[in-house]
Order: sequence, then structure tokens, then C-alpha cells
Amino acid sequence: MESKNSEKAKESDGDSAFEQVARAADIPIYAVMAAFREDPSPMKLNLGFGVYRTEEGKPLLLNAVRQAEQLLVNDLSADKEYLPITGLPEFNKLSAKLIFGADSPAIKENRVSTVQCLSGSGSLRIGADFLAKHYYQHTVYLSQPTYGNHPNFFAAAGLAMKTYHYYDPKTNGLDFQGAIVLLQASGHNPTGIDPTAQQWEQIRQLMRLKRLLPFFDCAYQGFVMNMDADALPVRMFVADGGECLVAQSYSKTMGLYGERVGALSVVCKTTDVASRVESQLKLLIRPMYSNPPIHGASIVTAILKDSRYIHGVYILSALQDGREMYSRWVTELKQLTDRIATLRQQLHLALLDRGTPGDWSHITRQVGMFSLTGLNAEQVAFLIKEYHIYMSPDGRINMAGLSSKAVPYLADAIHAAVTLV
Repeated sequence: MESKNSEKAKESDGDSAFEQVARAADIPIYAVMAAFREDPSPMKLNLGFGVYRTEEGKPLLLNAVRQAEQLLVNDLSADKEYLPITGLPEFNKLSAKLIFGADSPAIKENRVSTVQCLSGSGSLRIGADFLAKHYYQHTVYLSQPTYGNHPNFFAAAGLAMKTYHYYDPKTNGLDFQGAIVLLQASGHNPTGIDPTAQQWEQIRQLMRLKRLLPFFDCAYQGFVMNMDADALPVRMFVADGGECLVAQSYSKTMGLYGERVGALSVVCKTTDVASRVESQLKLLIRPMYSNPPIHGASIVTAILKDSRYIHGVYILSALQDGREMYSRWVTELKQLTDRIATLRQQLHLALLDRGTPGDWSHITRQVGMFSLTGLNAEQVAFLIKEYHIYMSPDGRINMAGLSSKAVPYLADAIHAAVTLV
């Protein structure tokens, strides 16, 4: 008996079936966040992760979202049944109208296939898998620089990647002369630099001339200028009758980070092609997660359907209980964007007041949630070590994570980094 037990013990003490698994390198932005959490300094400042924070540094739940959730809670007819593979139908319809406009010819002609996905990341990944399987070209061009997770989506799908010029470090502005393809509709991450409408038109013409397929990442509609202006680049490409893909996310624009709500739309040449595209998207989604979650999509749907779109303008629906959730959402978004613009001005002025070497006007020229400061990796390391200010190694800061009271401290830190490092 002892012999048998000892043999079993030896077997259990043997090498793991996963003994050869190597330890992966830490994901940079999450490593920064982990370091921030472990930092005991009362002065620490988190400008790394792309989430909105109040003046008190707290997460923000929009009142429109609270209102929508209360509406859902009070709906005793609601259930938690599985959604279709493509998601909540009304959510898909409303998401397409939000980005393309309800008067879009592509929508009217049923040339758009929209599926609910797991936020912007899931939308990009499903789109990448679709392109890898069904598009003749297997090379994707990404802006240099781009959102850190972008390469992962396309690499996982087996697509090759190349980069195109976007950011000019000499001016901290747009390197438009070399631009070929643009993937981000507005609020470019990480640079905060968007092309003008005229530049977008030149880009559209060039891309159509070269028969390049645009794949838009639209994570900030309404978070930069307004709903229609932020969607203009996408609508320009749709208006010419050409095809494109669009990934939408409601993480930033509705603060639904943890709900993972997004959509992928494929604009096609004909209704028949759109129908066939949707059939293939179902085959991609089915073995991945089968169908998306219901709660976040229900929140978005409740807010978006509380409006109607007439002749290019959103008009509030006068519902019986006067909720007007869409109006509240748009108003709250405007307050957030105005506050970020104010923070940009405050930081710029604070650096000018200190005589910080360099031209810092790009901070106010940039838009959206992020600013690529121009700080190098050594200066970023200095800020973390000496001032407990955490940000991406490339010098990107989340302006939405800053507060007015922290601006002088950040300006002091940047001034020290620039003059001492």
C-alpha cells in the first residue's frame, strides 16, 4: 500500500503539463497601472489609463445612464434570454444611424451589415478576422503612432501590418503629406490630432483612387466636437458609394467601460452582399462568444431611441414621461469635452508661466481624451520616480484623468523633466 501511495505522490510531484509555458512580458499600460496602485505617495497622479475622472478623481457614471438603467429595472417584462448571434437588433439599427446618419443612403438601401460586439476591441477583432478570411489583401496599414492594442487585433487574425506617417514629432502635429490611410474617425489615440475636413476629403480621394479599404475605429463620437462632426469622416466615405468597415465603442462616450458594448458595421455595394457578409460574421462570432451580453446594449438602446433624426439633425422625442435621455446624454458629453478643453488651456498656460522650454501650444491644438506631450521615455521615467506621475512610456497623457487642482503639480513636474533630464 505504501509503495503504491509513494508512486502516486511522485507522479503528482512531477512536472506540470504546462512546464514549458514561458512567462509573457507585462502589458505596458497595465504594468503602469499596477505600479500606480502600489505607489503609497499621496501625491500620485494617474494619467495613463484612458478613462474619465471627475475633479475629485472619481469614476463618473452619467446621469443618462443611471436613468436608462432605472428604466430597465422597472421594466417587469424584460428578461435575460440569449440574444441573437448578431446582438440586440434595435441596438444595431440605432448604432448604424448614430454613426452613418439616419438619412444615409447606405442605410436606406440596406447596404449596411451591423453586428453587436464586445466594445471597440471586439468589433476590431471580428472585423480583422473577417478581412483575413474574406478580403484579398492581407496587409493592414496602421498610423504611426497608433493605439497600442491595434496591432494585436490584426496580428491575432494573421494579417501583416505596415505603418504610414501620421504624427510629426517636430511640430507635435499631423504629418499630412505622407498620410495614406486613416483608421481613427476622431480623437486620434494617442496623438489627439485629427485631420481637417479638407484633409479628410483629400484622404478619401486618394484612398478611393488606390482602391484601399478603410476600416474606421470610432471610439469617441460626440467626445471631440459633436455627434455629426465626429462622424463626418465616416459619412464622407459612405456618401461616395464605396465600401468600408466601422468599429464603434460606447466605453468612452457613455462611460460603459465594464459593460463592453460596441458594434461592427460593414458598408457594402449592394443589399445582397451585405446579407452575405452578415452570414459570415455570424460564423465568426458563433465559436468565439456565441452571442453578446444584453445589459449594456439595452442601456445604449434606451438612450439612443429617445431621439429621432430629421434632415441631418437629432430632434428629441417627447416621451410621455419626459425622460429625454438622449438630450441629457449629449448635454453631459458636452460638459465633459468642455472640461477637457479647459484643462488643456490651464496646463498650457501653467507651462508658459513657468517658462518651460519648448512650444507647448500643441496641448491646446490637440483634441479628445489624449495628448501626446512630446516627453521622451527618460523624462516619463523621471516623472514616475520623482513626482509619482504615471503615464504611457511614449509621453501620452489622459487629459480626462487630470483635475484643475493637479495642473500646477503636473506643470512643475513637466518643467523639471524638461530642464533636468
